[in-house]
Amino acid sequence: MTTHSEVSAPERTTPEFEVAVIGAGPGGIAASVKLLAGGIENFVVLERSDDVGGSWHENQYPGIGVDIPAIAYQYSFARNAFWSRAFPKGAEVKAYHVDVAKQFGVYPKVRFRTNVEREQWDDARGWWTLHLSDGSVLTTRFVISAVGAFVRPKQDVGIAGRDSFRGKIQRPTDWDYDYDMTGKRVGIIGTGASAVQIIPSIASEVGHLSVFQRTPVWSIPKPDFAMPRAVQRVLNVPGVQAGIHGGALIAIDLVLRGAIKAPSTLAHPVMDKFDELCIKGYRRYLERVVRDPETRAALTPDFGIIAKRPTMSNGYLQAYNRDNVELVTTPIDKITPTAVKTRDGALHKLDVLILATGYEVFSDPETYRPGNVVGRNGFDLAEFYNSEGLQAYQSVSVPGLPNRWTLCGPYSWTGSGWHAFVEMTSDHAVRAIGEARRRNAVYCEVRKDAADAYHRQIHEQGEALRYYLAELNAHVPTYYRNSQGDTTYVRPSGFFEARRGNRKFPLDDYRYEAPHSAASAGPADRIAG
Repeated sequence: MTTHSEVSAPERTTPEFEVAVIGAGPGGIAASVKLLAGGIENFVVLERSDDVGGSWHENQYPGIGVDIPAIAYQYSFARNAFWSRAFPKGAEVKAYHVDVAKQFGVYPKVRFRTNVEREQWDDARGWWTLHLSDGSVLTTRFVISAVGAFVRPKQDVGIAGRDSFRGKIQRPTDWDYDYDMTGKRVGIIGTGASAVQIIPSIASEVGHLSVFQRTPVWSIPKPDFAMPRAVQRVLNVPGVQAGIHGGALIAIDLVLRGAIKAPSTLAHPVMDKFDELCIKGYRRYLERVVRDPETRAALTPDFGIIAKRPTMSNGYLQAYNRDNVELVTTPIDKITPTAVKTRDGALHKLDVLILATGYEVFSDPETYRPGNVVGRNGFDLAEFYNSEGLQAYQSVSVPGLPNRWTLCGPYSWTGSGWHAFVEMTSDHAVRAIGEARRRNAVYCEVRKDAADAYHRQIHEQGEALRYYLAELNAHVPTYYRNSQGDTTYVRPSGFFEARRGNRKFPLDDYRYEAPHSAASAGPADRIAG
């Protein structure tokens, strides 16, 4: 595998690679398989970690597992009928991605421990220069960013004194299993998806567990069970898994499209009533599960079930019935060397502090750093997103960034499993690259008029989502609504509409330029849409 360019970037007449894929998680694996199937062999996958799998490799905390059924959490081209559980644990999910990467020949394409710090488009040469953390550079004609939804763990938890704590700090992305927490005083900050899995997994072994909650989380029962051999054999019959998964997607599609297409005079009252009924029902569920009335009240959300990512667990709420588990809802004042101090003056003495404080998410403009992605004529993706709002044609391409696609971009999630939508966005990128190759084009850039028309349409379709997330549930912090008040996490269309859009987009929505035309056209001509 190539590790260094034998010719320095300024002396090259062609880039080192035709395609560079950034990230070897579920998206990067999908893109690699699609590139190979499309006959594109000269590509590299750049992965900052030391193995494939993305979040399933980086996160190995206690209790980690999927929160949707395995049948919906796999590639359509590599269905697995032999999952051990309906909702498999993290190690099995990681092993699945490793197996797929081996089976489809992805590993030889991956360069591990390689972190891309900056992407710079070279106007003169018509390719991307990728600046790596070790100071080296790599050149490529096309870029597919497969970084994923959760870009990087939040380094700043927004609490004074974080660095002063002298006890053991544990993080979901860097869990130290060699440290024995038996009998220790443990505190966990956060009640999101990872905390909901960690808390019941450690409650029985620690001496005392303090859970610091800012916002309660919906946690509904998880219909998990060991998969019987008979069920596995049925699922192994060709077409059975695809049919079941397809049926579920149709049901989700109908609900989502119904909410989107309904007039606001109908949709808004329905959403109001939906939340009201769900909250009442959840209160009754909590009465059966959580014994202490004060704890039960503190665990009750005052927002809708889909306003913030809901969780599934058969142990999270039950953990609060333990004598050694305490729910703390008073806001944190600061972290001291030996404790967490809350605003009521209480000191919660700790041996271990778990920071389950979340990630920087793809749908927030702050996630994009100025200078990290710079395209044609100095176009800066971060500046564009911060000034104009997050937007991208079919969620994957932005005018000003030629030869570049992102698999998880603005308005990308369609309610499906992760793999289903990274497959469709990979199909988009590979189809555009294939057309550029067919036309012998050096440049392939989405036309600005096509991107603007798409954004107007998707923004109009998002009215119901904006009402639900930015008005009805405006009081709850959620990554479904970003810092600009936009609902750019969810694509306001059905799954099948999104799949058609990514696989059947008009080829002429892109501008293609062959080498001779690129050389003769001025920069302003090239970027015009």
